Amino acid sequence: MEKQNLSEILKNNSYPGRGIVIGKSACGKYAVTAYFIMGRSTNSRNRIFVEDGNGLRTQAFDESKLEDPSLIIYAPVRVLGNKTIVTNGDQTDTIYEGMDKQMTFEQSLRSRCYEPDAPNLTPRISGIMHVENGKYNYALSILKSNNGREGAHNRFTFAYENPFAGEGHFIHTYESDGNPLPSFEGEPTWVGISGDIDAFTNEVWNSLNEDNKVSLFVRYIDIETGEFETRIVNKNK
Repeated sequence: MEKQNLSEILKNNSYPGRGIVIGKSACGKYAVTAYFIMGRSTNSRNRIFVEDGNGLRTQAFDESKLEDPSLIIYAPVRVLGNKTIVTNGDQTDTIYEGMDKQMTFEQSLRSRCYEPDAPNLTPRISGIMHVENGKYNYALSILKSNNGREGAHNRFTFAYENPFAGEGHFIHTYESDGNPLPSFEGEPTWVGISGDIDAFTNEVWNSLNEDNKVSLFVRYIDIETGEFETRIVNKNK
């Protein structure tokens, strides 16, 4: 696999859907994650990110326009001790509760599958970051349908130990725009990560399709101390 330019990937895809990036900063000091959401419908676009303790939740921007909250209102980010969980749905809670009971990341997701939004059957993408005593590793998961067919479940987990500085992996829900939307295929894309938190936030946000982007969350976690900085960008203001 060849390392890709994250900005170019985003600029060349008008609708990757929801996406997770996890890796390590170029300086090697920080564990890095970014999570973004996009939307085509009025309901999907009517959202913002708000901080919730050490985590994150989605919220309707205009409550009067909220139609179906079931797949758009959730906690994308939760923190369990030295673990940071990032997902595109309410499986964040499933992972948190499972790992709190000493289950693994993969075991916790066994009870879940793709989203019930036929004909798209949107994949559930999830990430886990483990930062402890100067050590850092992460994993990404995708739960998807069997080539767009209901009733069969494909489960993939990708684990990354001792990541190199300035590199990460990117996974998203859709290969591209379409009707129905085609699910992400293959393993997470190897991407470069450059700049400090503000530069990286600006790079990702400015690379997302202007019409479809909704919100972006970025977090840099100090690998030695566990302290973190967060940036949130919402199109709705």
